[in-house]
Amino acid sequence: MEKILIFGKYDPEEVVIRDPGLAKYICLRPMIALHTHGRHAKKHMGKRDLNLVERLINNLMRDGRYGGKKMSAYKVVKKAFEIIEKKTKRNPLQVLVEAVENAAPREEVTRLKMGGVAVPKSVDVSPSRRLDIALRNIAVGAVNASHKNVKPIEQCLADEIMKAANYDMGSYAISKKEEIERIAESAR
Repeated sequence: MEKILIFGKYDPEEVVIRDPGLAKYICLRPMIALHTHGRHAKKHMGKRDLNLVERLINNLMRDGRYGGKKMSAYKVVKKAFEIIEKKTKRNPLQVLVEAVENAAPREEVTRLKMGGVAVPKSVDVSPSRRLDIALRNIAVGAVNASHKNVKPIEQCLADEIMKAANYDMGSYAISKKEEIERIAESAR
């Protein structure tokens, strides 16, 4: 039987997830087509059964040029993975997992009402939300970088993923994580 690879090139079985909190929520199940049509929507915690690459594609479709255009976003991610593979000589899935692990905030701020006064309070972030925030910030960073720029979005997405994987402060996702954690630290 032939092995199923993501985009027909990348083997998800050789990816190592180092963050034990995110390990249960990062799904890298091999799929032929990264398009599940929202079958997870009505199940409790169904999002964690959704492939990580498909979740990245879905986050690219938030608004703007790729809003609702899944095949366009699919092609962007596929080209970005090719750029990552060419530049790093590594499996792009491993680079994406490292980027998500680095960009996922560990604590954030919530507001508590005490006697009619709203007080900021630092709280731990659930693993599912950590993953959601990391993917959203990676996608938003790539879209913002490509806006009014000559670089195509594929290149911007590849740069954002590689910077986040290297914990570079030039990455939008890493800078947002640091900002969230700094605010949470001051609210302890």
